[in-house]
Amino acid sequence: MKLLIATANLHKLVEIRGFLAGLPLQLLSLNDLNNIEMPEETGTTMLQNARLKAIACAHQSGLPSLADDSGIEVDFLNGQPGVRSARWHPGTDADRTNALLQRLESAPDDARSARYRCAVCLAWPTTVLLTYDGELRREENEGTCEGRIAREWRGTNGFGYDPIFELTSQSGAPDRWLGHSMAEAPSPVKARISHRAKAITGIIPVLQQISLRT
Repeated sequence: MKLLIATANLHKLVEIRGFLAGLPLQLLSLNDLNNIEMPEETGTTMLQNARLKAIACAHQSGLPSLADDSGIEVDFLNGQPGVRSARWHPGTDADRTNALLQRLESAPDDARSARYRCAVCLAWPTTVLLTYDGELRREENEGTCEGRIAREWRGTNGFGYDPIFELTSQSGAPDRWLGHSMAEAPSPVKARISHRAKAITGIIPVLQQISLRT
């Protein structure tokens, strides 16, 4: 079965392809299609944005489509940047990461708690929906990873805010990686504990079931 991953972000694609490895799927991305117009992310939640993207891509491509929306929530900032994590500050990922550090300069160590959150939506186009006799048009799930904001950049094995997202015991990381940043943790650890891994893992049984019926 062909599955469209509704992103052109190479970092996300590598992660998602890893999570879905072993499934009988032919994975495509927006880099493989040139006729997909992505909708404006007008949702007030990550799940709403994931839903917008998945449904738009399924409708335009005629393929089952998997979209995610993710971000970081900082308690000291009342949950910001949240749903606007990728666009709350102008510039690159590095610019946004440095801006977040600056916003938290006055935050004491015990007030730097944060979490990564990811919402995913798997949507089917109408033609596929009819083929599967009443199968739900979409499947949705969310995942979180608890941690804290460090005071400096550490590590290179990640993207986004990973270099300043410090793993705590609430993250579920092995003891040896507690106190390290997400960007310092090896890929197999990130694949177990990350917000995106948890969100996508929750819909893998649906993908397995559908794949077996094609």
